[in-house]
Amino acid sequence: MATIIAVTNQKGGVGKTTTVVNLGAALAEKGQRVLLVDLDPQGSLSSAFGVDVDETTPTMYALFVDPALDPHDAIVFVRERVGLIPADIHLAAVELELVNKPGREYVLKEILAPLKREFDYILIDCGPNLGLLTVNALSAADEVIVPLVCEYLALRGLGTLFENIAHVRRTLNRRLYVRGILPVMYDVRSSHPRQILEETRTLFGDFVFPIVVRRSIRFAEAAVIGAPILEYAPHHPGAQAYRDLAEVIINGQQRRSKENKENSS
Repeated sequence: MATIIAVTNQKGGVGKTTTVVNLGAALAEKGQRVLLVDLDPQGSLSSAFGVDVDETTPTMYALFVDPALDPHDAIVFVRERVGLIPADIHLAAVELELVNKPGREYVLKEILAPLKREFDYILIDCGPNLGLLTVNALSAADEVIVPLVCEYLALRGLGTLFENIAHVRRTLNRRLYVRGILPVMYDVRSSHPRQILEETRTLFGDFVFPIVVRRSIRFAEAAVIGAPILEYAPHHPGAQAYRDLAEVIINGQQRRSKENKENSS
């Protein structure tokens, strides 16, 4: 049964798509079956793998508005053990189309339900907002990963994000769990990111992953050719950071599964 992880931050340009692409690749590299869900109308995740969406391509928008569609038909396998449900700008209309729908916060959960037994992990790339699409992601998810650029304004926004996650946990999804904050685009040449990282660890403690993804042009170069950095520059520190993150995710999931079995026995 898949673990569903929403990768979210209401701030744009903080490495959400980069994290989904490379964490997905790292999990697949370790033998896991991975489904990537593009829940951003900008379609950045789809573009990252060179998936061209046209009028004949089933997308997340089609799955949201037509419950009769089989979600299996929307999956594009972009790598061995890595599937993708693409998105495009039409997805932006979903919030208006669902506004009067009963249970509108759970539509994504219903879409993903028949896919959970076929994958080990489902990673959701959320858009840079806290609207209905993101609420759907949080309602469907088991865990949340929050990429954080080590800058003052980005750190300030974490409070609002955590308040929204807590609200979803109270009202829609009691099992929702914050797996961690992932420092990304870390610039070792400046003292400001180091100060922000130290403050983040002081404020959020164990919620901050012991992994830092450094800023590098290699990520942008990999995106240009539609490949994860694990393929483009497999020995780069950025590739290793996402391998380390995948290891933390897998080990943590195994530990939680064991605890659940012990608690139920």
